[in-house]
Amino acid sequence: MDLYIPRKCSATNRLITSKDHAAVQINIGHLDETGRYTSSFSTFALCGNVRAQGDADSALDRLWQKKKAEIKQQ
Repeated sequence: MDLYIPRKCSATNRLITSKDHAAVQINIGHLDETGRYTSSFSTFALCGNVRAQGDADSALDRLWQKKKAEIKQQ
C-alpha cells in the first residue's frame, strides 16, 4: 500500500489536497551556456486557487527568476 504524500503550492505554500483537481506541476529544464538541456530540471507546483485567480503566470515567473539566480542560469 502506497501512502499519499501531499504537495505544497510553490507560490503560496498551501497544501495541495487530493481533491484539488485544478492543481498542476510544472518541470522547467535547465540549460547550459550553449542552450542545451542538461538533464536537470526544477519542479514547481501551483494550486488550483492560484490558477483560478489568474496569478499563475506571474507566480511562475517570480518563482523561476528566483530559482534561476540560485542555479546561476542566464
